[in-house]
Amino acid sequence: MARVRTGVRVVGAVLAAVLGASLVGCSSTGGKRAEDRAKAAQAGRPAVSTPRWTFAMVTHAGDGDTFWDIVQKGAKEAAAKDNINFVYAHDDQAQQQAQFVQNAIDQKVDGIVVSLAKPEALKDVIGKAVKAGIPVITVNSGSAQSAEYGALTHIGQDEQIAGEAVGTELTKRGKKKAVCVLHEQGNVGHEQRCAGAKKTFGGTMENLYVEGTNMPSVQAAIQAKLQADPSVDAIVTLGAPFAPTAVKAKDAAGSKAEVDTFDLNESVARDLKSGALGFAVDQQPYLQGYEAIDLLWLYRYNANVLGGGRPVLTGPQIVTADEAGKLEEFIKRGSR
Repeated sequence: MARVRTGVRVVGAVLAAVLGASLVGCSSTGGKRAEDRAKAAQAGRPAVSTPRWTFAMVTHAGDGDTFWDIVQKGAKEAAAKDNINFVYAHDDQAQQQAQFVQNAIDQKVDGIVVSLAKPEALKDVIGKAVKAGIPVITVNSGSAQSAEYGALTHIGQDEQIAGEAVGTELTKRGKKKAVCVLHEQGNVGHEQRCAGAKKTFGGTMENLYVEGTNMPSVQAAIQAKLQADPSVDAIVTLGAPFAPTAVKAKDAAGSKAEVDTFDLNESVARDLKSGALGFAVDQQPYLQGYEAIDLLWLYRYNANVLGGGRPVLTGPQIVTADEAGKLEEFIKRGSR
């Protein structure tokens, strides 16, 4: 499988430890078991005794996208806990993404996690996985199509709701004219974010499409927009890597527009604290990766399914300078 990366890391059995701690007053044995599981994980052993199943994750991540590094980190750590052989592949082209899913089917994996930024391109191959008896969970993008395509559940934020949270926050901040910067044309989740923001924003908002794989081009496009329209007082980027580029564009244009963004990384946290950014929308990518693998394991082990036919939401959470400071420890270790 071209461009496939594998990896397994060991972490503490967080859920087991929490549950065990809550039962210490009732059962010293329960607390001891939780402690033993945590020690086993730290020593390099899985926290479960189930078979070593293989789960594949296929996403629409582009190269160097820090958001997906965090998703993958969560998935790897859940895989380590659950004794899973974790296989990861990514491509920002939907056709190649579909081929990776087909490769996973051909290799008879025990479960598949897939993001649906461009759902129609993946509909048929997901149907093949389901028909082959391979459980599928969708993650991050494609919540509206997940159940229709036969996935067990979807894990992520509702992009429309997340966008609405942005529009509400911009209105609270007194903004009047905003630009929503879309860096991946055809990504349904991105369109939903901007549409949601427009719905609840008290001012006016327009979309700006940029070539997300070319940061100098992104900066030039934002800078040109700000120079052409000095009344713009807010720029919203749809991914953490684009936030500092928007800040550079704003400074070069001599604009006083506030830059806000979806998603967190260390750079965004730093810029939130310094005031270079106004706020960020966190959808907890670590949780998306971790829960996707954990829920596949639960389904294989115990036929458990979460969501009741609805997506399992991981966001949105508005993060400002104060919240960024509280999350800094987790952001630096790459789990927020």
